Amino acid sequence: MYHEYYKFTGRPFQLNPDPTFYFQSKGHQRAMAYLRYGIQQEQGFIVVTGDVGTGKTMLVNNLFKELESKPIVAAKIVSSNVGENDLLRLIAASFDLPYEGSSKAALLKDLESFFKARKKEGKRVLLLVDEVQNLPRDSLEELRMLSNFDYEGEPLVQSFLLGQREFRTVMRAPGLEQLRQRVLAAYHLKPLSDKEVETYIKHRLLKVGWQNDPAIDDDAYFSVFRFTGGVPRRINTLFDRVMLNACLEESHQITVKDIEMVAAEIEQERSDDIAMESDDIEVEVASGRRSETDTRTSRDAQVRSQASPATQLPNADIQKLVARIEAIQRTVENLSSRLDAASDEKPQPPGFWPAPGTGRRTAMLSVLLGLGVVVIGTTGAVLYRLLT
Repeated sequence: MYHEYYKFTGRPFQLNPDPTFYFQSKGHQRAMAYLRYGIQQEQGFIVVTGDVGTGKTMLVNNLFKELESKPIVAAKIVSSNVGENDLLRLIAASFDLPYEGSSKAALLKDLESFFKARKKEGKRVLLLVDEVQNLPRDSLEELRMLSNFDYEGEPLVQSFLLGQREFRTVMRAPGLEQLRQRVLAAYHLKPLSDKEVETYIKHRLLKVGWQNDPAIDDDAYFSVFRFTGGVPRRINTLFDRVMLNACLEESHQITVKDIEMVAAEIEQERSDDIAMESDDIEVEVASGRRSETDTRTSRDAQVRSQASPATQLPNADIQKLVARIEAIQRTVENLSSRLDAASDEKPQPPGFWPAPGTGRRTAMLSVLLGLGVVVIGTTGAVLYRLLT
């Protein structure tokens, strides 16, 4: 949008690492010198580290552009937390070799054959691993083993390792001594200085035909440095927004105030994002707790339902059940009273009840009393579950 308003030939602050915009700061120049030195040595490892957004990928793309005219077969992989076998598959895929379903032995054999074929053609193989700090130690060891491949005493493959600051700590870990011994040079890429920030911004603008429209106040460059810390990716993000804001305001002058206003907006957006992430985490935790409670409640209800089907009866049926139980209780009480009174009278003719003084009468009475206790206990349990 703004590049059309200011008649630019392209977008000067795009985030993708286009080597057309490669800026040779003091740090980038030194890092590039190490990479070129590694190419000349034709062996070993070159390690370049740097914080996020300092331009490591831009270095790689610029290097690959230089290698287009040289007899070097180069491939790049962006590593993730993959094991040694998956790393070999990634490397094979980067060189267009078959890898699906291949064992580790088959992958190593195919890679060695590929490396030797290139060597016989008078070419060299370069493998560049980006985000190397994500690789497990076993995978790093596998990279070292690849460096052992040779043909007629000459190495077949060379590796460049690019990663973030923490990879420097990984390299010092015990057990990686053999890998460290193969490192020819290592460099840590730092952000731009305040003077380089001004040169960097002008460099990218001139690449798209900037003719001092919009004009940029001298003090504005230091404001950019103060907000971004000299990190190129942050500079691109900030100045892209600054240019867009100037376009919307139809302004042809960028001042310190413009930088500070956009910087404050970005900071606020970051704060809001952090707050939203925090809220999302709290919601997820609360949701998990509610879900656990609901599941437990549902499970308890299901158990109660299975253990006591009577809890699902309608109110009218419950009332009838209670009345029936009360009637049974009264009947048992009346029978007990009549039996107690009959024991003092003279014997009656034989009927439903056995004659007084016989063992059968005592047994019958015990059965009836036991039945009454069971019915009353069951009914009490049902009523208890209904009320709770």
